[in-house]
Amino acid sequence: MSATTESLTSERRTVFITGTSTGLGRLTALYFAKQGWHVAATMRTPEAETELIQHPNIQVFKLDVTNLEQVKTATEQAIAAFGKIDVVVNNAGMGTYGPLEFANESTIDWQFGVNVRGPINIIRAFLPHFRANGGGMFINISSFMGVTTAVPIGSLYNMSKFALEGLTEGLYYELKPLNIDLRLVEQGGSTGNNFGANIIWNTHETIKDYDAITTKVKSLMEQSDPSLRSDPQDIVDVIYNLATGQSKQFRTLVGDMGKGLMALRSSVPIEDYLEKIAANFQ
Repeated sequence: MSATTESLTSERRTVFITGTSTGLGRLTALYFAKQGWHVAATMRTPEAETELIQHPNIQVFKLDVTNLEQVKTATEQAIAAFGKIDVVVNNAGMGTYGPLEFANESTIDWQFGVNVRGPINIIRAFLPHFRANGGGMFINISSFMGVTTAVPIGSLYNMSKFALEGLTEGLYYELKPLNIDLRLVEQGGSTGNNFGANIIWNTHETIKDYDAITTKVKSLMEQSDPSLRSDPQDIVDVIYNLATGQSKQFRTLVGDMGKGLMALRSSVPIEDYLEKIAANFQ
């Protein structure tokens, strides 16, 4: 949907968000638009989108964050449409669970590609624009699984979020002199989130050694107490407060579950923490 002449020439700020077809990304896009921001909303299948294209402050762009050609095109199109991008939200992410031994090579590459290489691709694409503008902000959507392990057979997902944390911290030093800010949001499970439905499970037809722990993890995901999940608007509010400068936190942990686990991890030796978590699945 083409932006109006007024929207293109206004002084309103602009946010570029990846992964807006569902869940947190979609809610974030709609919220920023309602607050008067221009929104470049990206997704892999924009041709199927019916809601976001109706909002006058939102333009939708085709983007698979693992596809370098699409990253280049979407970045250029968004900058051309709005003139300036102020904030980039790296939200797109996926997860794989199950024993590492059973993971297909393609699944390993896919997990790293979406959750780690994807943000790298987006950041590299926008850095020339931010440098030319004398500043900007990247908000990387991580997980409390990026600062603490809490669920067995999630090593690949944990790896991807730990890597995103390290990437963001490392970039802080080189981008601070350029007035380019970095922020991390460590969210947990939220109501209305379809993460579980999109998990790729690593399985094996004959090896049963991991069945017991896999069954316990699946049961935990299926029967988790909804009251322990965050209201997705709480996460959107954090993102918005960071984008507007109302919050200056580099790392924001959202949700009681993540905060409790982080408090436990910080209070005991790592060996004790790992044993406590493991005991929950014995």
